[in-house]
Formats: sequence, C-alpha cells, structure tokens
Amino acid sequence: MKSEKGFALLRIVFGGVWAIDAYFKWLPGFRNGLVAMIASMISGQPTWIQSWIHLWLRIVSINPSLFAVLIAVIETIIALSLIFGLFTRPILIGSIIFSVLIWSIAEGFGGPYIAGSTDIGCAIIYAFVGMALLLGQSWKAYSLDSLYSKS
Repeated sequence: MKSEKGFALLRIVFGGVWAIDAYFKWLPGFRNGLVAMIASMISGQPTWIQSWIHLWLRIVSINPSLFAVLIAVIETIIALSLIFGLFTRPILIGSIIFSVLIWSIAEGFGGPYIAGSTDIGCAIIYAFVGMALLLGQSWKAYSLDSLYSKS
C-alpha cells in the first residue's frame, strides 16, 4: 500500500511537470517557432536521423499552427489525466509514445551525435518515468480511476 501511494504522488507531480510543458506550448512563441525548432535539429545529425526529421518537417510545415495546437492539447490532456488519475493506464501508454516521438523529432534522438552534446534530451526521461508509473500502477491511489474501480 505504501508504494502505491508513492507512485501515485509521483504521478501527480509528473502531471504537474506535463502541465508546465503544456503551458509553454500554448504560448505564441511555440506556435511561431515550431518549424524552425524542428529544422534546427537537422544540422550535424547522421543521415538516417536527418531523413526522419525531414519527414516530420514536411508534415508539420503543412499547417504548423494546427500541429502546435495539437501538441498543446495532447500535453494538456496528459497533465490533467495524471494529476487527477483519470484514464491513467491508456494515458501513460500514450504519453510514453508521445515522449519518444518528441525525443526522436524535436530533440533529434537527443543529439548525442553532435560535437559538444552534453545530454540525450529530456523527453526520453519522460518516457522512462511514464513506464515506471505504469509498472508501479500509479492509478491505485489518489485517483479518479481508483474511485471508479471500487464501485
């Protein structure tokens, strides 16, 4: 029971981190700079990563505002779900996939292939925390999911 509460508290705090991320995605600077941010990840990357990022750059360039709002909405849903513990399991699985996409596109797989790189990016850490919350069954305490499953 103690570990369930610990994982639940971690879930709530992690939801707060996602909420901060979501807040920044709702700001105009993100919408206006999304294409440039993705394009900046191409330089210095191996060919296979450049191809991956170019693919997403072409897709996002079709309607950058739509993609920026979509990203903001996804991050907001993840944040609220984790904070309130609603649909936690599917949202955690979705957040893991979303984090890996962010890591592979906007962070260029962390960019450890570029001279002077000092880290592998933070989005991959989000995926690992999501996995820990999933394995720790963080929805079993302090969540709307736990209230719903008792009825």
